[in-house]
Amino acid sequence: MNEEVMLLVGTRPEAVKAAPVALALARSRGLRPYMVHSGQHPGVVEQAVAPFGLCPDEVLVVERPRGGQAELVSALLPALDGALRRREPGALVVQGDTTTTLAGALAAFWRGVPVVHLEAGLRTGDLAAPFPEEANRQMVARIAALHLAPTPGAADALRAEGVPESSIEVTGNTVVDAVRHIAAVDLPAINPVLASLEQDLDRGSRSVLVTVHRRESWGPPLAEVLGAVRALADGHPDVRVLLPVHPNPTVRAQVAEVAAGHPRIALTGPLDYPDLVRALRRATLVITDSGGIQEEAPTFGVPVLVARDVTERVEAVRAGHAHVVGTDRARILATAERLLATPPHPTSPNPFGDGHAATRVVAALERLLVREPTPAA
Repeated sequence: MNEEVMLLVGTRPEAVKAAPVALALARSRGLRPYMVHSGQHPGVVEQAVAPFGLCPDEVLVVERPRGGQAELVSALLPALDGALRRREPGALVVQGDTTTTLAGALAAFWRGVPVVHLEAGLRTGDLAAPFPEEANRQMVARIAALHLAPTPGAADALRAEGVPESSIEVTGNTVVDAVRHIAAVDLPAINPVLASLEQDLDRGSRSVLVTVHRRESWGPPLAEVLGAVRALADGHPDVRVLLPVHPNPTVRAQVAEVAAGHPRIALTGPLDYPDLVRALRRATLVITDSGGIQEEAPTFGVPVLVARDVTERVEAVRAGHAHVVGTDRARILATAERLLATPPHPTSPNPFGDGHAATRVVAALERLLVREPTPAA
């Protein structure tokens, strides 16, 4: 009898990283995927998985008029419990460190459904950075039955916390599978701002991609980052900054105050994933506080300035793909200037994976659920 594996996603990064697993599960001889959108970020999951030929099998409706974390968890738990009761899956796969991830793990654990943690073991060791993600992923680790670590370093972090060796699998990060899949399809730009920017790049301009949204950076730290970005644009007539603005009103207001109206800073709403991949492939430099982009950029050899004080993705730093610059304007600007003047040419492969992580994830799931493993592709 086929065993159903429920994939729970609620944000775009979760959806992108779960998509290759859904595709690999569909090829499995003994398992089948069932994707549930928690409703944490309405609409974005559908948009994120569509380029992979997927759509959620079930979308939960959660009410959160005030937008707080406690409100979201209190709405998610009964909705997720109901989905688990109806479907009775063999396992629940949660990804990363979002509120959806924590709520899903709790709901499954309480129902006796094995929790499988995709992208397990990332750690900064600081519960305040990133907040609340560092706490979320540590709490999930306490109740997961299977820990799918993206790197040997992540697996080491789990072992240091006393997680049994038998429950840890090093798979690589499925985001590398995802970014390679989308890059190979090579869809044309849909966003008109990106399409216009590409025309400038074809004429010899250089692009700096900027994504900033982390909660701990709101206020003065974000102002420092944006100030550095504006100074960079002021000082380089050949540089075009592409800044997809996070939908959070606080972030939007800060970005507009500093960057709106600058002739070489292009603001746009969140990009569809294929457009983001296009922007990343053509970028000369990336400035970001996003975890996913730290993992995706090395595939294309694009250097990343990490606008955070710490990163849980130290593999990119060690390989020379990323540089932790914090939120100090002078430090960001100095590092960006150096990299623009002498662009690096990293020769090391992406330290987060080889594009076959989803195949390893499915093999681990088959072993967990006592199925004969599907031969590797």
